[in-house]
Amino acid sequence: MPRITRVSGPLAGLAVAGALGVVLAGATSLGGPLPGPLPLFPADNWWNLDISTAPIDPGSSGYIAFINNGGTRTAHPDFGGNVSPGSVQIYGFPYIVVDGTLAKRSVIFQYHRESDGVDHATGTSYPFYPIPDEAITQAHWIEGGEPGNVDLRSSADRHMLIVDRDRRHLYELYNVFHTGGQWYAGSGAFFDMNTSGRRPDGWTSADAAGLAILPGLVRYDEVFGSGEIQHAFRVTVRQTNGYVYPASHRAGSTLGALPMGARLRLKASRDISSFRPEIQKIFRAMKRYGLIVADNGSDLYVSGAYDTRWDNSILNPAFHSLTANDFEIVRLGYIPDVVPNAPTNLRIVGY
Repeated sequence: MPRITRVSGPLAGLAVAGALGVVLAGATSLGGPLPGPLPLFPADNWWNLDISTAPIDPGSSGYIAFINNGGTRTAHPDFGGNVSPGSVQIYGFPYIVVDGTLAKRSVIFQYHRESDGVDHATGTSYPFYPIPDEAITQAHWIEGGEPGNVDLRSSADRHMLIVDRDRRHLYELYNVFHTGGQWYAGSGAFFDMNTSGRRPDGWTSADAAGLAILPGLVRYDEVFGSGEIQHAFRVTVRQTNGYVYPASHRAGSTLGALPMGARLRLKASRDISSFRPEIQKIFRAMKRYGLIVADNGSDLYVSGAYDTRWDNSILNPAFHSLTANDFEIVRLGYIPDVVPNAPTNLRIVGY
């Protein structure tokens, strides 16, 4: 499934203040509190797996060399606030929190065979996604910032992430557009955050790898909260080759590239003591939970939530101090207590 790469521009100088604070009637909020317990999904879900002692993949150095691409690639925080003060355009993924009473909407999909909310026998969509009407005309509810009635499907990924906090259900859409009273999208996926259900083998989600997006975002409330961050982060690389567990979908077959679902881990030896406390917390999570390759994009772009409180004059130089050489690749398809010669529920495709 082709994906559109949206590369963020420089974010330095965006000092921000104040939370999003957008709360509407019917208990719908933009960037509102997520339902506990946190982290999202069960403790043994792949996003929440401690891989600090997992074995290194034999091909780790080659994969890192591919990311470096003849140079020295640095990491980048692919999140922030508004592109400019008061702008429609934003950085990072916004997410919407709703209650269980919001009316469901049907979405017509390009990739309907791999999407939820569709009668797969007939290809007919039915009301399934709790999309607030404000997302049709108001800015900042969809990735990129423009409202749903602006058609940018040919130039932007346009993800929409929605959490039903009452049921702990997650709905994610890719490449959305609203016209003529109807929502359209490239693909859509439902995740019950009370369980660890994986997408059917070969299926995409709203993300190329077939994974959920929201649980892999760097979120402001976690970074500045009292506890440690307890999950991996979503990361992109410029090209991929097949997929491994926990991914379910491929979006490339470039020799030498990492597969979707691969895990990068910040080396335990990388000294992070000179960074600010909140940056140390992010980097500690990279050492303990790692980064999961979830889409094609810019190399080492780490995904985060849209939030006007981010200060990218701090985040940018901190992330840029990390190079690809500071990371190693965990054994592909890693599952705890599974030996390499007898994998379970593991499928490696495309290399």
